[in-house]
Order: sequence, then C-alpha cells, then structure tokens
Amino acid sequence: MAVLDVGSNTVHLLIVDAHSGAAPIPFLSQKYELKLAERINSEGNIRKAAVNELIEVMHECQAYVTEHDCVEILAFATSAVRDAGNSDDILDAVRTETGIDLQVLDGDHEAILTFLAVRRWYGWSSGRLLVADIGGGSFEVAIGTDENPELATSMPIGAGRLTRDFFTADPPSDGEVKALRKYVREVLEGQLSEILSHGKPNHVAATSKTFRQLSRIAGSAPSSEGARVQRLLTANDLAKWVPRLAEMPSSDRAKLPGVSVGRAEQLLAGAIVAQEAMELLQVTEFEICPWALREGIILRRLDWFSDDV
Repeated sequence: MAVLDVGSNTVHLLIVDAHSGAAPIPFLSQKYELKLAERINSEGNIRKAAVNELIEVMHECQAYVTEHDCVEILAFATSAVRDAGNSDDILDAVRTETGIDLQVLDGDHEAILTFLAVRRWYGWSSGRLLVADIGGGSFEVAIGTDENPELATSMPIGAGRLTRDFFTADPPSDGEVKALRKYVREVLEGQLSEILSHGKPNHVAATSKTFRQLSRIAGSAPSSEGARVQRLLTANDLAKWVPRLAEMPSSDRAKLPGVSVGRAEQLLAGAIVAQEAMELLQVTEFEICPWALREGIILRRLDWFSDDV
C-alpha cells in the first residue's frame, strides 16, 4: 500500500507492507520539498510553476508505486492545497495528468486520523489520551478514551504559516516574537478550554516533524536508535530553547542536531506554539509518537477493508 501526503512543506510518499491486524511496516520513504504553502500569489492561489512541479513529483511517485506492485494508493493533501484559492483546479490537474485521485482532508479529519494512529501505537493502557500535532499550516489537538476522539480540533497556527505571517527578519525582532506569541495564545485560549473540559488526560503525546526536532535538540535520541526509544519534550526544555532559537538565524538552527535546513526557519514559531499549548493544556511534557497522520490513514483503510471482507 502506498500513501502519498501532499503537505505544506513536503510531498511524502510512504510505501508499506500492511494487512489488517498488524502494524504497517515501512518499505520505502521518499520526500520532496516543494514548500507549496510558500508559493502562493497575491490572489491566494498556488503558483502555476509549483503546480507543475507537484505534477512532476506525482509522476515520479506513481513510478515507484508501479515498480513496487502496490495494490492501492491513498493520496491526500492538507492545509496548503486545502486553503489555496485554486484548490479544485489543482486536484483536477493532478487527476488529469497522473490519474491520481488526490483528496483534501479538512483539519478536524486530520486530527481524528492522527489520534487513531497515536492510540494504536500506545494502546488502551494510555487511558484518556491527548494528542497534539504541529504542521506547516495548522495545529491539531484531540482528546478521548476510545479510538475516535471525543473532541478533535484544528487551528490555522502551523509553524510555516506563522513564520510567513509574523517574521520579516532572520532572526526576528523581539517585537515580532511577542506579536506572534500573543496571537498564538489568543487562538489557543479560544479552543483549548473545551479540550480541558473533557477531563485530565492520562497520557499526553505529540507528533509531527516540528515536535520531533524540538525533542531532538533538547537531547532525545536520534532517529537512528529506532522508533521504540522513548522521546520527550518538556516544559523546561522549551523554556530553555525558545529564547535560544529566537536569537539564532535559521542558518545556525540548521546546525542543531536533527534540524533540517528546510525546517530551520519555522522551528521558532513551532516552539512557541508548543510552549503556549503546553501551558494552556496544563501539562508538563509531551511524549513524541512516531506514528502520525499517514499511519492513521493506513490503519483506517485497513479497518474498512476488514469490514468489507
């Protein structure tokens, strides 16, 4: 099975060996840094050149899918395509040029599927589970005791979006950092109080590249040590690192362990979202889960397949 994730920063093809009742085993992972969310014109449309590059990447991914005899391809797009004024035209162009039926996920659905993946990873012993996910364009939170969350919500405060909207310098000025923090807190305060009304979580988890990178610079094990090594991000880690990141240009952030050049610029904004969310959710640490949206989509499809059989 192949999963094709068209995100705000990257297009990610993941091919897995998957069947109902078993964990999906990664077979091939291919990433393309298109940064679609940064290639939007004054009318709010993704530029034609970027759409053409996306189609080229889709052709290349399709070749991998054919080469590896995938029985199914699940292709989806998140906030960059979802928010673009020419979203429908992009989907039509991809379908016409490649035959790939690219589906757009709304933010709440992203949160629901990510929650499913994290629930399956930690199991029922995690009790009431709280899951947070910082993407390029949006931030998702979900909470619940079952595989479907009791509440799932998405907010337009992704790390890439905030970086573009608030920072004009590298590193940003103190005033820009304060303005971003004030905005993030206002957005979160309006949404997270309802999350808290569902009860205190027994287990708090986070997923996404931003959380993984923040955990890594705070001292967590590198990815080479495997997915089952526990990795944490604490409030103390963020209190220590947010001021440091605010003083660094992105070129210096890219030299930190686990931080890619393409994500270095938006790491500060992501760290501020994580810090504000942690305070408002009244938690002191996130455990970093290796499974996220792509795995959630695979697991949900396998569930449907099992039901059909």
